[in-house]
Amino acid sequence: MMSTTRYADAVAAVRAMENFLLRRSDLEQLINTESESERSNIIASRRGTGAEELSLESVWELIRGYAPDCDELRILLYRNDFHNLKAALKSMIAGREPHGCYVRPTGLDLDTLCPVLAAKEYEKLPQYIRSTAEETYELLTRTLDGQLADSLADTACMRAMQRDADRYGSSFMKRFAQLTTVCADIKTAYRCSIMKKPLSFIETAVCGSSELDRDQLVRASLGGTAVLLGFLESAGYGQAAGLLAESPAKFEKWCDDAIMELACTARMQPFGAEPLAAYYIAAETELKNLRIISVCKEAGIDRDTITERMRTLYV
Repeated sequence: MMSTTRYADAVAAVRAMENFLLRRSDLEQLINTESESERSNIIASRRGTGAEELSLESVWELIRGYAPDCDELRILLYRNDFHNLKAALKSMIAGREPHGCYVRPTGLDLDTLCPVLAAKEYEKLPQYIRSTAEETYELLTRTLDGQLADSLADTACMRAMQRDADRYGSSFMKRFAQLTTVCADIKTAYRCSIMKKPLSFIETAVCGSSELDRDQLVRASLGGTAVLLGFLESAGYGQAAGLLAESPAKFEKWCDDAIMELACTARMQPFGAEPLAAYYIAAETELKNLRIISVCKEAGIDRDTITERMRTLYV
C-alpha cells in the first residue's frame, strides 16, 4: 500500500489530468462537426499543445506509476484480462495469430500468454485467472463450443472481481464489482431469454451477486422476456427493465451511466485509490463517447440520436 503522502500526490496528479478531459460543450461541438479533421481540432484544443493522445494504456501507466502496489486497482483490468484469455484460447484452437484480438491495458503478459496456455503451465498465470484458463481450455477442446466457453470465462471474471474487491478493495471498488456484475447478468439473462437457452447454459452464463440473486434471475430468464422484465422490476431494477424493453442500446447506456455516477462519488476524496480508479473510468467513458460519435458520423446517423447515445461525463 502507498503512504498517505503518496496517495495525496497521486490524487493531485489526477486532479490536474482532469482539466484535459472533454466537457459536455466539447461533445456538443464534436456532434455538430462534419469531418474528422474538425473533430481532431476540437480535441486538440482541449488537450493543449503537445499533449499526448488520450489512451487507456497511458492512463493506466500514470495511475500505476503512483500506485504500483495497490491491488484493488488491478480489478479495473479484469474484464480486459479475461477477454484476452478467451482471444488467446480461440486463436490457438483456430490456428490464428491472437495479437490483433487483444485489448489493452491488461494485467497479463500477452507475449507469453499463448505459450503458457499451450504448455498448460497455468501456474505461471496470475492467481485470479489461473483456474479459469484451465477450465475454459478444457471446455473448448472437448466441446468446441465457443459461446459456452465465453460464458464460463465471463462469469468467472465477474466472480473474480467480486472476490478480489472484497479482499483488497474499498467500498467503492466493492460497489463497482457488484454493479458491473449486475449489468452483465441482466444483459446475459435477457439474451438467453430471447434465444431460449436451456437451463444448463443460463446457469453457466449468469454469475449472481448480493444485488441480484442468481437462482431467481436464472428462473426468470427461463420464463421468457416478460417474466424476466417483471422480475427485474420487482427486484428494484424497474428503470433498467424499461430501458431494456425499449432497446438494448439504451440499457447499455444506463449501465455505463450508473458506473459513472459511482465514479463521481469518489472524485472529491482527498486520499486513497478511489480517485485514481474513478479517473480511469472517466477516461474509458470519454473514449467510448468518441467512438460512438465517430461510428455514428460514418453511418450518417442524425445529431439527436448521437446526443441520446452519449454517456454521462465525469467533469
